[in-house]
Amino acid sequence: MQRDASLSVADIAREAGMSQTPAWRRIKRLKEEGIIRAVVALVERNAVGLDFVAYAFVKLGVPSRQNMEKFDKLVNSWPEVLVCERVTGAVDYLLKIVTNDIHTYDWFLRSKLLDNELVTDVQSRIVVATVKDTPSLPIREA
Repeated sequence: MQRDASLSVADIAREAGMSQTPAWRRIKRLKEEGIIRAVVALVERNAVGLDFVAYAFVKLGVPSRQNMEKFDKLVNSWPEVLVCERVTGAVDYLLKIVTNDIHTYDWFLRSKLLDNELVTDVQSRIVVATVKDTPSLPIREA
């Protein structure tokens, strides 16, 4: 399913070496348990004009639990941020940001990311080429 979620239950069952009913039950259980979070369509970002990718290393002024919760909430309201990771080391967060172009990123940086009292420093890394981009987890071979 990670490689192609559009497969029918019959196709998934055949690939897994089981009949349809147990395969359907397993998929249903994985969804109910939250192991399968969503079944989505992956859109080619360049085809829809989202040609700019940057990573931002964000440092909070005071990385307290309360400030982190506030920042987490802010980040979740920004559609430009595709990934937000809380990290250890010299910075507090690593953000993957996708926009139309560098001008839109600059607007995002100044108007959203730096325009709040929580953030004291942002270091950006602009992506010049994507070598690998896979949405799936590593699959263990049997």
